[in-house]
Amino acid sequence: MAGQVERPPKLVDVARWLWIASACVGMLRFVAQLFDRETLVAEARRQNPELGQDQIDAGVNGGVLFGLVIALAVLVAYTRLANTMARGRNWARIVLTVLGAASVAFGLFRLVAWASGVAASLGVEMRPVDLGVTFVTTVLDAAAIVLMYRVSWHFAKRVAVDSDFLRT
Repeated sequence: MAGQVERPPKLVDVARWLWIASACVGMLRFVAQLFDRETLVAEARRQNPELGQDQIDAGVNGGVLFGLVIALAVLVAYTRLANTMARGRNWARIVLTVLGAASVAFGLFRLVAWASGVAASLGVEMRPVDLGVTFVTTVLDAAAIVLMYRVSWHFAKRVAVDSDFLRT
């Protein structure tokens, strides 16, 4: 029937929402860091001690605005990729797999560096909230990757339909 939308398999739908949740959690933490104005001003002053307060404020304001635009773009990109993946597009599943694998690897690296004390010995401060967000996003991304590949027939069917369309 024309116009009827086929629902994705349950595991693929859960994977979609895990990707979106992971992007939201990461974005919220990033936005919270952007609004920690004292830390941003202190870091700008440390890097450029010759700048005046007006210049530092302008730089911090520009950085916050740019950061918000980037955070929104990343959230939209992850949401669109997750929705495209749920519609059975294998290329979106592959892109999400690569991004998710990088996120999981980076998250595990951060957690191991903190647990082993390497981060502290290098002078890198890891707040409990940052560690919690890292753990949550690492788990969400890993689970989403696994769930996407549990229902491979959903993507194979879409490839067959697309190739039949191209032959006609």
